[in-house]
Amino acid sequence: MTYKTLMVCLQLDRANTALLNIVGGIAERFRASVIGIAACQPMRSLYNDCYVPADLIEQERDEITKNVKAAESEFRTTLQTRVSDIQFRSMMVLDPLCDYVANEARCADLVITNMNRGSLFDQRDVNVGDLIMRVGRPVLIAPPALDALDLDRVVVGWKDTREARRAVVDALPLLKEASRVSVIEIADKGSMVEARQRLEEVVAWLKRHGVAAESFAAAATGEGATQLNAIAAEQKADLIVAGAYGHNRLREWVFGGVTRDILLHSERCALMSDARDLQ
Repeated sequence: MTYKTLMVCLQLDRANTALLNIVGGIAERFRASVIGIAACQPMRSLYNDCYVPADLIEQERDEITKNVKAAESEFRTTLQTRVSDIQFRSMMVLDPLCDYVANEARCADLVITNMNRGSLFDQRDVNVGDLIMRVGRPVLIAPPALDALDLDRVVVGWKDTREARRAVVDALPLLKEASRVSVIEIADKGSMVEARQRLEEVVAWLKRHGVAAESFAAAATGEGATQLNAIAAEQKADLIVAGAYGHNRLREWVFGGVTRDILLHSERCALMSDARDLQ
């Protein structure tokens, strides 16, 4: 397994160079092609049947066209000397932006995006949480300030769930490139023996796929996401691999959880997969 086609979500009216540098580095590692994608909702779509003057509609359309052209120019300028096969796609859509990206991702092995939340009134951002749930592909999320993914150290946040299993499979190409991989499970003190047994099996499975990994069972001391991020920081990890939405999504978003904290508070890249629709 490898990544032959990457898809990168570009933000309009904002710089994408840092994210594109990460994409370029990954594409070079795997000799992958890259598809840049930009989408935007017209503001009038947010107001249902309210009247919007025609001149404002035309003005908005011109602004969107200008921003799309700027994003495409930045995409091509940044990647044309690093990637042999690049494509660019854009669309003005009335449906949620993540729906458009998810549909286009049928031809991608890995979707890459900046860390953002998206909102009803922000036409430029794909809601990353929704994208992970709908895209059916692994999603690599990068903090805005990061411009390279070194892959010296990777932390796998293990939980014995379908989502975690899917994420580890999806991350195999990156794990094989890493210098050090740590598979970590945060467990209750009464479940440490079982956790260590699970981790040994995961590490053995990774070894059979050419990944030399180590296991670490940590006793839970509080919020799991905070503890996982602390361990990743201590190990100076460049990437966290984790399953998404292990609980009901609404409950996890409101009350906390690994998914939410990795999306919003991490200082490193995260690869996340959602397996709920897999049979």
